[in-house]
Parts: sequence; C-alpha cells; structure tokens
Amino acid sequence: MGKDRTFFLDQHGCAKNQVDGELLIARLEAKGLVRVEDPAEADLIIVNSCGFIESAKKESLDSVMDARASFPGAKILLAGCLAERYADVFGTELPEADGILGNGDLSLVDKAVDSIFSGKRPVIKAPQKGVCGGDRGSLLSFRGSAYVKITEGCDNHCTFCAIPIIRGDLRSRPIAEVVDEIRSLVARGVKEINLIGQDLASYGCGRDDAADKGGSFVAGDKSHLLELMEAIAAVPGQFWVRLLYIHPDHFNTDILDLMGKDSRFLPYFDIPFQSGDDGIIRAMNRHGTAESYVNLIKTIRSRFPESSIRTTFLTGFPGESEEAAENTRSFLRAICSDWSGCFAYSKEEGTPAEKMKGKVPHKKAEERAHALEALQAEITQERLKSRVGKVYDVLVEEIIENKDGTDEGLAIGRAWFEAPEVDGNVVISYDLDDSEAVRQIVPGAMVRARAVASSEFDISAEWVKES
Repeated sequence: MGKDRTFFLDQHGCAKNQVDGELLIARLEAKGLVRVEDPAEADLIIVNSCGFIESAKKESLDSVMDARASFPGAKILLAGCLAERYADVFGTELPEADGILGNGDLSLVDKAVDSIFSGKRPVIKAPQKGVCGGDRGSLLSFRGSAYVKITEGCDNHCTFCAIPIIRGDLRSRPIAEVVDEIRSLVARGVKEINLIGQDLASYGCGRDDAADKGGSFVAGDKSHLLELMEAIAAVPGQFWVRLLYIHPDHFNTDILDLMGKDSRFLPYFDIPFQSGDDGIIRAMNRHGTAESYVNLIKTIRSRFPESSIRTTFLTGFPGESEEAAENTRSFLRAICSDWSGCFAYSKEEGTPAEKMKGKVPHKKAEERAHALEALQAEITQERLKSRVGKVYDVLVEEIIENKDGTDEGLAIGRAWFEAPEVDGNVVISYDLDDSEAVRQIVPGAMVRARAVASSEFDISAEWVKES
C-alpha cells in the first residue's frame, strides 16, 4: 500500500515536536509514501500540532481548518501535542480531521495512515512510555544542524505548565542510543548537535531510568547529564554541542569542568527562569530565589566570561503585582542575559495555576512582556557590541541571492552564541569574484568570519580566508 501516495507535513511547535515530525517523515517514507513540499500535491496532510499555550493551539487548529477548506480531496491527520492532549474531544468534535494520532508512540502512524486510506477515522493515543527514536533521513533544521532529544516528559510540575499532562513523566534515552545517533549525524556532515528535552538537568533521573537494563544511568558521584556528555566527548570529529533548556533549580554545575576542557561543548546556557520575583517563583512550584539565580549566572560567567545566556520569562502569572513585575525587570538587569523570550501567561486547563487567584488582565500581562522585550533588546545590543572585532566560526544557513549586479555576496549564519531559530544571526559578506569564498560559503559549512558591526539583534561580519 501507498507506493504512489504522497504526504505533506505541516510542522508546528517546539524543537522536541520537530524531532517527532522528522520521525514521522522517516516512518512514512519507509512505508512507501512520498513527501511533497506543496500541500496541493498531497494525498495526506499531517498537521503536527502544538498544544502548549492557547495561541499555539489556535494556530494548529486553524491549520486543520485551512487544509480542509483549501484541499478538500486530501486526507488530514492531526498529530502532535494537541492531538495527544485532546484526542477524546477531537474524536467526536473535529470532523475536519480524518484521523487523530497522539505522540505516545509515533510508530502507530503506520496504523493511522492505513486506517485513513481504508475509509476509517482512527483516533489513536498510546501510553507515554520511553522516548520515541529511530532514523531521521530528513531533518527540518537548516543544513548542518540537528536536534537530538535525550529526554521526554517532565517531573518538575511547574504550576503553569501542561507538559506533564501532555507528554507524561520524565524518562531518558540510554546513553549508548544517544551517542550512536550523534555519531551517525556527524558522519552525515552535521556540524551542530542541539541536545533537547524539557529539562536536560533531569537527564537520567526519571522513575524508570535507573532500571534501564544497560545500567546507563548509574553515574556514581557525577550528575547523569555529565556522564552523557563524557560519552559524547568520546565521539571524534569537529562539531558543536549545544545544551538547550536546563532548569535553574538543579543546574548541573559539574558539567562546567568538561565544557572547559572540550571546546566542542558550547558555553551557551538556556536557563528558563520565568520570573525574578521570589513570591511568583514559589507560586510556580520552583524552589530557587532571584538571588540564587543571579548567583548561578555569576558562577557560569566566572568560568566562561563570554558565555551566552538565554532565558524565558512568563508575565502575568496569577498574583503578579506591579512590584513583582518590577522585580523581574530588575532581575533581568542583574543577569544581563544575551537573549530571552517573554510570553504572557496562558491559563492551561488541568494545571494548578488554572485555579489560582489574582488573575492578571491579559492586556496587562502583554504590556509587561513587551517591557521585558524592550529591556532585553537594549541588553542584547550592548552584549553584541562586545563581540565586534573578534573572529568566529559561523555555521552557514543560507545564501542571499544577489539581485543588484554587484560583486558582494551575502550569507546568513550563526556563531556559537546564537541558537537556531530563536536568537540573532551573523550576516557574512564576501567577494563573489573570489572562487575560494564561493566554494567554501555554502549552507551547512562552517567558515571563519570577523565581526565588524552589530545591530539590535544581528552581527555583520566579513569572511576570513584561512591561511
């Protein structure tokens, strides 16, 4: 079945959901379906949805509605977090979708597709167990970069977060499996490995992780994350390793020594603080304080003075007063993060925060988010100025087509202090008459460039010919 069937993936959500999308692509191609880039050519449209916050849920549902209206002849499968979270509801109340597939077991996409094309309407939701993995022939990242999921689910139970409701309790992949995947990606020419999970600090700490038959999670006096990183350090080759999403309450400080010894582990730290007010931090079911979080950043920067810090703030959490909001702004000034994301609180059903008192009007929450964004923009601009004049390795993402007839070439890439999708870029200029530059500066390549200027979010650089 399906050798002539085509499918289109409409991808939504975070990097973890992107990995799921890549796994869906691999399974469907192994089944004989052909992926197309134009939904108009697809027999099957898969909406790999996000169900994290209200705006993301609406965007995913709108995609289903739009696909049904625009491509009435196609079958539509709603997959991803939204499908997982509301499978029972959509089973009866979303006729626009021809099938519903949760993300507990992605291998069940085979069953879902067979059922859809046989005229049935499957609603499939499997228990959240293990971490879905497998070969990913097609990566949805820019060339040269890949995400590697090392955990699934979360045990932190922040009061605002629906992730444990959607993806279940924390569980971790065995070290050998993660390392094998990284070896394979590096062999394919991937230059940047982005380790992802809801909280990398919790790697190996799930209820069933220690029972892994390979004993991979027995780390003695080391954090389990450090044990994983030591195994990755044994992989030969020149590539970056970036750690994304480390919860501040149990940051693995023992990883800093290894990062100092192996420069492939980038001193880029994504630590979602969410608030800088002690009362709100406690209400979020977090156990640190603004002071302890500031001290964590001081510790990191004492070891890595040029480290890049990214964080996230949630404004308008129930009970957030004007004083609490100002405390968060003061906290941002204190940590001087290079980058941050700022989001207005979204009430999520089933979370403890849903029933908390002290609701903040959404307009006020958005105003506070915009204020943090403006402050972060000022800090980012100053942080980028300090990087001007230095030479960096830059991972090239795309080439800008020259339409003005000049001999100046432009390429967009990222230096080590910029994570994919969320941070700024490095814009590299080079001479189109220089054959060596044209040969080297291609998507997926790592090139040297000198930062010559900075703007609010980006750096302008000139290609450096290696001697």
